[in-house]
Amino acid sequence: MATILAGDVGPSLPDAVPEPSRRDIQLIITASSLGTIFEWYDFFIYGTLAASGIIGRTFFPAQSELLQTLYAWAGFAVGFGFRPLGAILFGFLGDRLGRKYTFLVTIAMMGLATAAVGMVPSAAAIGLAAPFIVIGLRILQGLALGGEYGGAAIYVAEHSPPGKSGYYTSFIQASVAGGFILSLVVVLLTKGVLGTAAWTAWGWRVPFVFSLLLLAVSVFMRLKLSESPVFRQMKAAGTTARNPFLESFTYPGNLKRLLVALFGIAAGLTVIWYTAMFTVLSFLEGPMRVDETTAQLIVGVGALAGLGFFVLFGRLSDRYGRKTPIIVGYALTLMLLFPIFWVMGSAANPELANAAKRAPVVVSGPACAYNPFAAKQADACGQLLDTLSKKGVPYKKAHTPVTLVIIGGSPVDDMSTSGLDAALTKAGYNLDRVVPRPGSIALILVAILALSALSGITYGPVAALLAEMFPPRIRYSSMWIPYHVGTGYFGGFLPFISQFIVARTGNPYAGLWYTFAVVAMALVVTTLWLEDIRPARSKAG
Repeated sequence: MATILAGDVGPSLPDAVPEPSRRDIQLIITASSLGTIFEWYDFFIYGTLAASGIIGRTFFPAQSELLQTLYAWAGFAVGFGFRPLGAILFGFLGDRLGRKYTFLVTIAMMGLATAAVGMVPSAAAIGLAAPFIVIGLRILQGLALGGEYGGAAIYVAEHSPPGKSGYYTSFIQASVAGGFILSLVVVLLTKGVLGTAAWTAWGWRVPFVFSLLLLAVSVFMRLKLSESPVFRQMKAAGTTARNPFLESFTYPGNLKRLLVALFGIAAGLTVIWYTAMFTVLSFLEGPMRVDETTAQLIVGVGALAGLGFFVLFGRLSDRYGRKTPIIVGYALTLMLLFPIFWVMGSAANPELANAAKRAPVVVSGPACAYNPFAAKQADACGQLLDTLSKKGVPYKKAHTPVTLVIIGGSPVDDMSTSGLDAALTKAGYNLDRVVPRPGSIALILVAILALSALSGITYGPVAALLAEMFPPRIRYSSMWIPYHVGTGYFGGFLPFISQFIVARTGNPYAGLWYTFAVVAMALVVTTLWLEDIRPARSKAG
């Protein structure tokens, strides 16, 4: 593979970027990172509350809690689906008008849309208008995020002196996880101050409205920033792109880079990150039956402890290149993904895990078709699968002339809901909410840290890598079109797809196969076609 040095003609950062003062770089990184944290907080607060079921119950009422959750995750995915359009729109503006003012617009748009979600009446109050309004606001959030994250990362990258781009931009990468952590912190604090009754009734809206304060702080910080030096140089020289979106596809060699960025970088790193955060949270609160507040605390602490991995691997990429850590991270994910979740599941609810091993549930019938979206299943076997899925009980399917439920080798005579509950209880299935023991919590935290490390090694170097892949005149558009298509569709639909797979199969670990398949694809693409970018080193480095 060819080696590209930062400073080469074409897809690279110019060597002419002056060394900023310590105070300047602190302001640049702080303002950009805070804005990114707040922006992703706005986007993730929906997902945090979707995992707990509040969004589904309020805006997407359905026949079952499972169906409400699926609808809520579908709304989550809609926002991601519009990120590429936001990348196209704001990428065009960023390459034509400048980095600074473009991401000022996006953060204002995001903050206002988020606060509005907290003010939408429930479906019980205004009917179908509620989910449609929420989906519309999610679309606005997706458009805003398509422009914001790219703007902040490019802004920092274009202020970075040679040999430090990976390190400086890694703070932007860590800020994405910071937005998720902040969403958990605000949820837990609000819930603790207001109490359970008030939280359930109306208090969950407070974290959405809280985004107005975050918006004010972020705009205040970013107004202090000046335009990117790279963009100023292009503006002065008259070399800005007339149509950056079109040039992204016609610039020599750029189409290949777009495809590699999409399928090799964005798709792979984003499914690892969302698995490490949202899948873990849904896994603990759902199939593992862990108490909601406890699960949020565990995931929040684990994510906070893992922030350093993003900065560490971003900095290492300045020394060893961008490609190596990403490939190593993908390979390790394929080897460790399932074992990490098996450890987590055994620690989170050992009684449930032991019952599933000791007394497996087998449901059989002539067809046994199950559709999680159906109001009523087609046959008795499908109805049984629906009941078990709603309870989070793992099961296997078999084919028999008559419908049967076998638990631990013994057939269940009474297959009504109450009879099934009694048989499961007798077999040792504890379906009550649990709080893991301290030793088990420590083991779960180790598992989350392992996932954070896998996310950090693949995600930490990426902002610098993408900035160095594309020429400055079309960098905003070229970087974030493939990035947001990859993260928007491969990552944004991950919670919905994995939850659907779990519901269809009855296996709480089956949804991980989606992550596995996408990472395997990304590993092949990066290994074969990603050029190794080894940044030029500064004289001091």
